[in-house]
Amino acid sequence: MQESLKDNVIATLRTIYDPEIPVNIYDLGLVYGVDADDTGTVRLTMTLTAPSCPVAAALPRQVEESVRRLPGVTDVKVTLVWDPPWTPQRMSQEARLKLGFF
Repeated sequence: MQESLKDNVIATLRTIYDPEIPVNIYDLGLVYGVDADDTGTVRLTMTLTAPSCPVAAALPRQVEESVRRLPGVTDVKVTLVWDPPWTPQRMSQEARLKLGFF
């Protein structure tokens, strides 16, 4: 796995926000997996806060388009999953502090 590419992907994910929550999707815990191989293919596994989330169609597409623009990325595959379901425990400590979850 290309660690520098993975780091760049994570940095990009931290610029994408759920429009209803003032925390980026990575620290919110919506991204379950990031894998970047030597060919530049990036595979992301992510979820949303709820299946009925208003951005269910738009957010994965935004993620794909943002990651695709990174240098060295040749392909992006975003898989949206519902299992395991998202819970506030998936948030980073920083996100919990920002949202008052302590």
